[in-house]
Amino acid sequence: MTDANLLVEESELGGRRPKGAGRFLLLGLGVAWSLFQLWATEVGTLDPFRLRAVHLAFALALAFLAYPGRRGPKDRIPLLDWALALLGVVGALYVVVDYYGITQLRGGIPSERDVAFGTLTLLVLFLAAWRVVGPALPLIASVFVLYALTGPKGLLPFSLPSWLQLHAGSQWSQLVGQLYTTAEGIWGVPLGVSATFVFLFVLFGALLDKAGAGRFLIQLAYALLGTYRGGPAKAAVVASALHGMVSGSSVSNVVTVGSLTIPLMKRVGYPPETAGAIEVASGSNGQLMPPVMGAAAFIMAEFLQIPYGDLIVMAALPAILAYATLFVVVHLEALRMGLKGVPRHELPPVGPVLRSGFHYLIPLGYLIYALVIAHLTPERAALNTVGLLIGLILLQEAYWAFRQGRGLGAGLVRGVWLVVEGLEAAARNMVGIALATATAGVIVGIVTMTGVGFGLTDIVERFSGGNLILVLVLAQLTSLLLGMGLPTTANYIVMASLVVPVVLNLAEKAGYAVPPVAAHLFVFYFGIMADSTPPVALAAYAASAIAKSDFWKTGIQGFIYEMRTAFLAYMFFFNPKLLLIGVSGWLEGLEVALSGFAGMVAFAAATLGFLHKPMGWLARLVLLLAALSLVTPGIQTDLLGGALLLGVYLWQRLRTP
Repeated sequence: MTDANLLVEESELGGRRPKGAGRFLLLGLGVAWSLFQLWATEVGTLDPFRLRAVHLAFALALAFLAYPGRRGPKDRIPLLDWALALLGVVGALYVVVDYYGITQLRGGIPSERDVAFGTLTLLVLFLAAWRVVGPALPLIASVFVLYALTGPKGLLPFSLPSWLQLHAGSQWSQLVGQLYTTAEGIWGVPLGVSATFVFLFVLFGALLDKAGAGRFLIQLAYALLGTYRGGPAKAAVVASALHGMVSGSSVSNVVTVGSLTIPLMKRVGYPPETAGAIEVASGSNGQLMPPVMGAAAFIMAEFLQIPYGDLIVMAALPAILAYATLFVVVHLEALRMGLKGVPRHELPPVGPVLRSGFHYLIPLGYLIYALVIAHLTPERAALNTVGLLIGLILLQEAYWAFRQGRGLGAGLVRGVWLVVEGLEAAARNMVGIALATATAGVIVGIVTMTGVGFGLTDIVERFSGGNLILVLVLAQLTSLLLGMGLPTTANYIVMASLVVPVVLNLAEKAGYAVPPVAAHLFVFYFGIMADSTPPVALAAYAASAIAKSDFWKTGIQGFIYEMRTAFLAYMFFFNPKLLLIGVSGWLEGLEVALSGFAGMVAFAAATLGFLHKPMGWLARLVLLLAALSLVTPGIQTDLLGGALLLGVYLWQRLRTP
């Protein structure tokens, strides 16, 4: 197993693979969780509170059984991990067993037993989150817990400075009651989204991967683009975009696509660091691509109270622009290095590749149809697609077995095993998401309880002087810093709870009519960028392991490529028409898309210092001015930006010998 695959194994699936009974236990637990989620969605009558509790119970059990910790054994499950798993299950299922007493008999006032089980669950949850998603999230949640307990009426009766002490303080029983016995803490909206939409979409991605769709998408992109200048890099961009539509994970996108494309990029002349950096940028942007944009996007739709189908329509154009501009970037890099493509005879033929896997496009096409056109709920759309995909896997394996003379029975057995593996992989993938959303729910609950979000607006406004650009830069830096220790989902939840209301409030005061979805997508984009921002950049670690390149050089170059994503976030914040908001007709939509693309190309070329040939600082400044002109919507600014971009290009062409 390569270092990159090992990184995925440990960060997303858990590194523990015990032998014997332990292996079958983990397999059975993962399959049982997936089947429970399918059953709960099909029935549709399970109380949300109980559903979330069972969901977290499975996650806590797998957290200690499948994730060994830094020094824990990987080939067996020690007694301590068994005990922690049991305590986690007991703490989570207590609210299921005593559901009537918690919700009806005690009227929201926790008993001593409620407080005891709530305390146990919080401690085990923080330990599990520390083990699976790292120390940053539980430490931040612990700071919020301490903050809730401070104040003249709190368990910790000292007060913070007046500008920070925005509440009277809570006693421990009051805090635990809020976080454990209501839907305003652990069992809040983030965990609810994890227990409904997210699990089914992750299961869809896992089954599609087991069916072989990932390799098909890579081979298709390679067959179509491999002969062009820098072809393997262009294939990597397109393959990452296609794989990102169903993956929702930057690290797995980098490993799945990069394991094939990075060696090919190196073969045609890209330096190892450049090959790795291209895959870092293209893999990280996979979370931007609808219809599966990762757990944070489902939570975003819930926070905004809009249908998920509407959200993916709004997010589609920026995602396409991000990949289209990266395609231009790798072309410019190939021009600068004088690279060629791969000879056609060394590439797989397009026709046979397409025929071998066109059926993988059927469930993906149905999912988009169900969400965008039929307007089914995300749960129903994903459940139907999973059922369609399971049938497709069984038919595929039976057909291939028949063609190879192995018999239909052998093919069906193989198909069933692939489905079982997909069910287990989905459950393991969900552990980190469930723990992150539950722990982030603690933060959200305390923000609601203490009202700290309202005070934060005044603090930021005083610090920034009401300057919206400065506020956005602060939000950007905060999101990148949080992303060094938090997964994208937790990063988004924290930013959406604390920073987005501040940004929207100050934007309104500054006279900007910013749609809430633009502010939410703004912090979402920077949370994704954290995966490619050193010093903590899992996507860069994975890519450098495959490319056998220096991590720092790979990460820094990948960050330079990713700067276009940061610029794109500012573009749609100030020009919501890029989100197709307020666009009247396809002609205006085309104008918006073309001006956005021109602005992105101008910015990317300025950061690279290359358009038709290397540029000096004056030409780069002109391109930056063109990019900034194209941020502001309007015919005049679009014409100015386009003229500046075209002018620099023509100047370089005319001066070329």
